[in-house]
Amino acid sequence: MNTWDERFNTIEYVYGEQPNAFIENYVDFLEGYVNVAAYAEGEGRNAVYLASKGHVVTAFDYAKSGLEKTAQLAKKHGVTVNTQLQDLLQDELPVETFDAAVMVFGHFPAEQQHAVFQRIVNSVKPGGRIMMELYSTSQLSCATGGPQNINFLYNPASVLTWCQPYKIIHFFTGEQIRHEGTLHTGLAHTIQLIIEKS
Repeated sequence: MNTWDERFNTIEYVYGEQPNAFIENYVDFLEGYVNVAAYAEGEGRNAVYLASKGHVVTAFDYAKSGLEKTAQLAKKHGVTVNTQLQDLLQDELPVETFDAAVMVFGHFPAEQQHAVFQRIVNSVKPGGRIMMELYSTSQLSCATGGPQNINFLYNPASVLTWCQPYKIIHFFTGEQIRHEGTLHTGLAHTIQLIIEKS
C-alpha cells in the first residue's frame, strides 16, 4: 500500500465530494469533447462531476483505494466512470486516445513534472484540450494544503514554457480560495491552464 492508498483508505472523502472550483467554473471549455481522461484523480470528485455533465470519463490514479472511492461516488451520483490503476511516472499512458484531459493538483518531483505533463498532452488527440490546476511554488507559504516540499510544487514560468507549443486558451497564476475537504482549505496559490493541441 502506497502513501496515497493509505490517505484515501477512509470512509470520508479527504478532498471532499465536490469538484475542484476551477474545473467547475471552466467546464464549458470541454463542451463537445466527449472522451475525457482525469489524471491523478484521487477519490474521483472531478471525474464524477464530468461524467454528470455527459462526458465519458476514465479516471487514472495509482491508489487503488482512491479508485474504489471513485466507483462508489459515481454510483452515488448515478453515473459511470472508468477507472485505471496507473502510475503516471512509470506506466505507459494511452497515446492520442482522449478528446480532452484534466489534472488537478497532481504531485510529482520537479525533475519529472514536465515528462508527466507531456505524457498527458500526448494522450489527447490533435485538436484536444488539456485543463490543469496545480499548486505553485508560492503555495508553501500559504500552508493550506498540498506538498510541504517545494520540490513537489510547480514553477509558474516553467509551466508557461511547457504550454508554449500549444494554443493557450487560459493561463493564470495567483491566489485562489479553495475549500476541498479537510486537506485543501483556505487561501491557495495555484497555476491554471487550458491548452489546445494543434
